[in-house]
Amino acid sequence: MSTSTTPPTSREDDRPATTRGQHGDSHRAATPGGATRTRRRLVEPVAGLVLLVVLAVLPLLNLSIPGVLPGATYTPGTLQLLALCLLFASLALTYHVLFGITGLLSFGHALYLAVGAYGLGIVLERTGLGLLPAMVVTLVLGIAVATLLGAVSLRVSGISFAMVTLAFAQAGSVLIRRNPSITGGEESLPLTTDHVPAALVGVIHTRNLYWVALALLVLVLVLVTWFERSRAGHVAAATRENELRVRVLGMRPYPVQLLAFVVGAGLAVVVGMVYLLLNSGVTPRVASADFTLTILVVVVLGGLGSRWGAVVGGIVYTLLDQRLTALASSDTVEQLPALLRVPLSEPLFLLGTLFVLVVLFVPGGLVGLGTRLADGVRGRLGSTADGAA
Repeated sequence: MSTSTTPPTSREDDRPATTRGQHGDSHRAATPGGATRTRRRLVEPVAGLVLLVVLAVLPLLNLSIPGVLPGATYTPGTLQLLALCLLFASLALTYHVLFGITGLLSFGHALYLAVGAYGLGIVLERTGLGLLPAMVVTLVLGIAVATLLGAVSLRVSGISFAMVTLAFAQAGSVLIRRNPSITGGEESLPLTTDHVPAALVGVIHTRNLYWVALALLVLVLVLVTWFERSRAGHVAAATRENELRVRVLGMRPYPVQLLAFVVGAGLAVVVGMVYLLLNSGVTPRVASADFTLTILVVVVLGGLGSRWGAVVGGIVYTLLDQRLTALASSDTVEQLPALLRVPLSEPLFLLGTLFVLVVLFVPGGLVGLGTRLADGVRGRLGSTADGAA
């Protein structure tokens, strides 16, 4: 499904391993491309660590960004919004496993977020288990559901696979809405806090929930990176590019695709459990097909096929969704002429327009745009330095 292509194999890779071991490192170091890749390998973890430290200390700072954040970074309302941004970034990463790595276009991924949120809520309400045991039970249940539904869905491919996952998601949505005695029906299922640690309950503890959401994002990012760089991840990516070639080489795509499906769905279950804690409840909307489409938009907006694209897309989309909704109901918009007031009062219209513009003019997403801008700046600096020399 992805439009990315596998880079052509260089002549160096065709040489025997012993030859590559003797000359490969020096050759890569001697070429500009090898030096650039080495710098990126060093810069990425350092930049990630710096970003993690900044995000971790945000709740302790008094920073304000008018028009972006509703208040200072230490206030509960802002922390709630930032935690939601981190959750959507984590959820986009779980969908990246399916669509970005494996090329599986699923219209039912939101079902597993719902399994995590509703599963944990029901287990806490009806069993009396503590939070951690309840989360383990919910995760096992979610993995079992993902394995079963994934095994059935992957019997077909392409648009048929998308339709089957959509059918399962719709069935889950109907079950949630038609069983109010268990799920709360059309009303939300509230979080039962009897066995939840007090440090995770209440507005005054939003800071702790923000840190939980941040820890979840780091965990999901590490696991997704590990899977993408594993043998199974390479086979999944190769299957996305050319399934017939993978079969000719004697490998079986089905088990690897099922593994990717279960990994992505299982991580989405964990995100759903934290979603329940953050919002103190869950509504049927999280099981709807349009919620999965939202995740798809997030991944494409950030940059399809990129882990950091999923993270950036999740954060940017959530900020836009929340702030555009606030803008639409503001007095400023109400006082504008109809020509401006009508589109500005429809956040979905603005988000849809942004999505279309990104698809048409920024095919690599926001991360691709940032990379091109950074490469352009480096190129100009390099030209200036050469001219000065």
